[in-house]
Order: sequence, then C-alpha cells, then structure tokens
Amino acid sequence: MKFAAFASSVLLLAFRVDAFTPSSILSPQRTIQTSKTSLHVAAEPTKTSSTSGEWAPDSWKTRKASQMPVYDDPDELEAAVKRLERCSPLVFAGEVRSLHEQLARACHGQGFLLMGGDCAEAFNEFNVDHVRDTFRVLLQMALVLTFGSSLPVIKVGRMAGQFAKPRSEPDEVRGDVSLPSYRGDIINSEAFTPEARRNNPHNMVEAYHQSAQTLNILRAFATGGYADISRLQAWNLDFVEQTEEGSRYRKFATKVDESLRFMKAIGVDTSSATFSKTDFFTAHECLLLPYEQALTRKDSTTGRWYDCSAHMLWVGERTRELDGAHLEFTRGIGNPLGVKISDKCTPEELIRICDTMNPNNTPGKITIIVRMGAEKLRKNLPGLIRAVQREGKSVLWISDPVHGNTRKTENGFKTRDFENIRAELRAFFDVHDEMGSHPGGVHLEMTGEDVTECTGGISDVTEDTLGDRYNTYCDPRLNGSQALEIAFLIAERMRKRSGLPPIE
Repeated sequence: MKFAAFASSVLLLAFRVDAFTPSSILSPQRTIQTSKTSLHVAAEPTKTSSTSGEWAPDSWKTRKASQMPVYDDPDELEAAVKRLERCSPLVFAGEVRSLHEQLARACHGQGFLLMGGDCAEAFNEFNVDHVRDTFRVLLQMALVLTFGSSLPVIKVGRMAGQFAKPRSEPDEVRGDVSLPSYRGDIINSEAFTPEARRNNPHNMVEAYHQSAQTLNILRAFATGGYADISRLQAWNLDFVEQTEEGSRYRKFATKVDESLRFMKAIGVDTSSATFSKTDFFTAHECLLLPYEQALTRKDSTTGRWYDCSAHMLWVGERTRELDGAHLEFTRGIGNPLGVKISDKCTPEELIRICDTMNPNNTPGKITIIVRMGAEKLRKNLPGLIRAVQREGKSVLWISDPVHGNTRKTENGFKTRDFENIRAELRAFFDVHDEMGSHPGGVHLEMTGEDVTECTGGISDVTEDTLGDRYNTYCDPRLNGSQALEIAFLIAERMRKRSGLPPIE
C-alpha cells in the first residue's frame, strides 16, 4: 500500500508540471504572466536588416552557411520567403516559454526530456494515422519514464518541421549521371531525375502547410482525451503481452497498473484534465535558414524574437561552426536550443558554443545532445562535463544513442543494432553517475509504426527481415516496440539512480 501511495503521487507528474520561470527568460522591464501571452506574436515579421555586430533575423547571411542548398532562381526563392512571411506562426511565444520553463527545471535535475520522431518527414507519407501512432508511443514512453524516474517528463516530437537533412556529399552519382543529393522534401524530391532533384524553394511553403496540419492534429490529440493516462497504460499492457511471462517489463507495468487502481479507489478523479490532457512540443533541426528566418517573429509583449516554426530547434554536428551562419541565427532567438556533439567536439569548443548560444547562461536555454557511440562516449564525455562544471554553465545533457551506431549490412541496408543503442545509453548514465551530473534526457529517431529498420530488441528484427518493412526515406528508425523497450530500460536505470527499490 505504501508503494502504491508513493507511485500514485509520482504519476501525477506525468502530464503537468508546475513550472517556474527563470528571471532571465522574462523581459527585464516587466513580469509576464505566460498564461496571458500565448498568442502575443506578431502576425508578420518586423522588417529588419543586419548591421555590423548586431543580430537580426537575416544577419546569418553575413556568415558561411554549411549544408545549404543552392537555388538556381533567386527571385523564386525570394517569392517563397515573402509568402512564408505572410503566413501565421506555427507556434506561439507563450508555448515556447512554457517549454523553456520545464527545461529549466530539468537543468536542475527536476525533469527528463524525451525527444523522438522520424528521421525526416515526407510529403507523401503524411496522414493522421502516422502522426497519431508516433504521438501515442511517445506518450506511452513518457508514462513509463515518469514512473521509473519520479520526475516530470517533457515530451518533444521531431515533428511538424523535420523535413531537411544534411548530406555528406552535395551530389549523388549513379553510373555516369550526377545530380544534386536529396536533402529532404522541404528542398527537393527523392526521385533520381533532374526535375525531382532541383532545389525548389516552393517546397518550403508546402512544408509549412503540412506542419500546420500536423500541429493541429497533435494539439487535438494532446487536449481531446486521446492522452488519457488509463488509455496509455492499457496500451503498455498490450506491449508487455509480447514479452515472456514474469519478465521485468510485465512486473513494471503491473506496478503502474496497481497505482492507477489505488488512485481510483481513494477517489482520485483520473478523468480530470490532469490525467487526460498533456503538454506536447515540437522540434526540428535548424538547417534551412531561409525557412527559419521567414517564420521568425517579434513577440509584442516582450520584444524578443522567436522562431515560430517550432518550440525548440537544434543545430547539428555538421553546422555548429563557431563562425557559421547557423549559430549566428540561433543566438538571437528566444527558443530553447539544442546542439549535437560527437567525439570531435573539444571541451574548449563546447564552452565557446555555450557562450555563443546562451551568453546569459540562462537555465533551460541550451540542451547538449551527445552522439558518439558507447566506447567514444566513455572516453570523451567526462572531459566535456568537467569543462561545463568548471565554467559553471547551465546545460541539459541528453543522449542521442542512435546516430553514432549506424552501419550498412552486406545486403545494402543502413541499420542500427538495438544492443549498441542500449550500450551507448548505459555508458551515458554511467558517466553521469561518475561525474555527479544529471542525465537529463534521450533523443531517438523512431516511429510508432511496425517497421523493420533497426535490428534486435523484443520485436526480433534481424538482418534477414530488414527488407520486410524498410520504409525510411533517410536513416533507420526504431519501431514502436523497440522505442518502448528503450523507455522501460531507461526507467529501470533511473529508478535505481533515484534510490528507489527495484521492482520485483
């Protein structure tokens, strides 16, 4: 009974966070009530132009922009940007501040960030079911993680904007034919023809409209009862039916179920908004800067600039040059930011990145997304954490255990092995235990669909079965069962880290 009472209080964290607002987030002139400012963003961007040393939405143009497509018609590009500037924001300043507040808590060890979604969204794959399935699995994962960690879980989807992808080579060669590489549907198309591979600026407009539809679907699901906590647990019980009798997953799910039953028995109304609605945010890689600039707006209440294409943006490993255009753009926006780092990042470089992206050292502003592979992580991450601790930088550390574990099979499939992903996560938690720092989240390329793109896990995908449902347009994704299994494994580790007794 004591366990159930404790667990029921933990589950109350699953959907709502009593967030605090760091003073540095707010306007220095006034205190803002975020509940009253959720729509206070200009409908159109204020016309600006950069001057020497000053930030403006277009000041990135004075810097080298890596991984940017070359458009053959500047007038066509300008027309597409102008059309986007007349469009409504996709997200609003109050929503962005709400995410920032929750991430600030996580920086102090009072939260866990769950980021997940497709490697790259595609125009012809868009449908309600696809959005719903990924949303559902992320909520299932969040419930498991909340129970295991006793922490609020911040849910962020790689959705409603994750269209562009960096490429190793600017051109793709097949036989004697060389064409521009496929960079994601927001830039060009996958078919290997000159017409499809032309960098088309009007694809940005189509990406905007698909993102708007996706956000409408997500908001409806998050607030319309689909996120009901009892429904999520029922789905989790369906998952554990696939596992062997007496498995640790079944034991874990049983404890969650007992807690829900206990709450109902003592009169807790689990049909209330606290248990039937949830916060859900979106994020994507800040890659295609004309698109991001066109959707950047000045908040009318604070005077701050926000990129209204997503609640959060991250800068990738290939575009985080200190003197590059992507860091120049992100340094001026009010959104929470992420930066991906591999073993190539030195401690000195990381500190300079933090100084550039978060000069005021505001909690919740910057998330460091670590992608190295288990062995390199154990070798390199301690020095990076030590440098951040020494300089007193406020950051949130999260693990991206998939990108450093991609390989190609003999039959030509790009894949990732579940055990290697698990090993990198284990290394991430081990290092943070050794350093006394907070392992603050996980970032996964995953889908709610039953694809066969990554090998291993409960779903038992093998190299021989990769071709059965290998649907990705870019990199291999964890399927729904594999992603949920990762959540159970992290929850067990977080439970141990929190000093809670093992589930037996």
